[in-house]
Amino acid sequence: MTELTLLIADDEPLAAERLQLLIERIDGVKLVGVAEDGDEAVSKAADHHPDVLLLDIAMPGLDGIEVARALSKQERPPAVVFVTAFDQFAVAAFEVAAVDYLMKPVEPGRLAEAIARARALLTQRDRTAADKTGVEDDSPYLDEFWASDLSGLVRIASRDIDRVSAERDYMRLHVGNRSWLIHHSMTKLEEGLDPALFVRLHRSAIVRRDFIAGFSRNSSGRWVARLQDETEQPVGRLYSEKVREIAAR
Repeated sequence: MTELTLLIADDEPLAAERLQLLIERIDGVKLVGVAEDGDEAVSKAADHHPDVLLLDIAMPGLDGIEVARALSKQERPPAVVFVTAFDQFAVAAFEVAAVDYLMKPVEPGRLAEAIARARALLTQRDRTAADKTGVEDDSPYLDEFWASDLSGLVRIASRDIDRVSAERDYMRLHVGNRSWLIHHSMTKLEEGLDPALFVRLHRSAIVRRDFIAGFSRNSSGRWVARLQDETEQPVGRLYSEKVREIAAR
């Protein structure tokens, strides 16, 4: 088993000490430092490059969410596990791709589960990076997304996405009966998806080409795409030419 390095960031000495005691019971992990506030967490993460960061949210200086955002810019950011006494930050935590969200006082079993989850994520991330090394004709398009839900992180293959709909500053990826929100702009997402597989039909909608069952016109004469799940997607005026392109007319 590869040893994981851990960094704790918590401004409560007793909480940090409890985490250290729990970590000592878990095989295959090594504590490399303890930070007492958000700014120190960023600094020590830059020095030690930990695999996993056990991160409090309410701290002096940078809070935990801000720390996670700052570290996400690293070439190999740590897997973040939030450890907090407050449950109202759960949604914000998963928006920054947290691996897990633990409530204080932390239960030994939940900490071990969170670290196992972090290990799985890091292993998959490193394997994906290794697979791409040395591939000369690697596709310029995105082949996967990582989205958060209450169970942790979910890998979504681009080819499995049926459609994408915009919700303010977020994009909702629809796969069968399920959907996930990711923080992305529609324009960047359109650029990242293979145009051979996906087509933008509206300023707020992208659809996988083979998910389109047909087209019809509504009472106003506008095109409407009929989708495989028996829903409809209006075609925006600026995207009407896409209908002719798809129908090869």
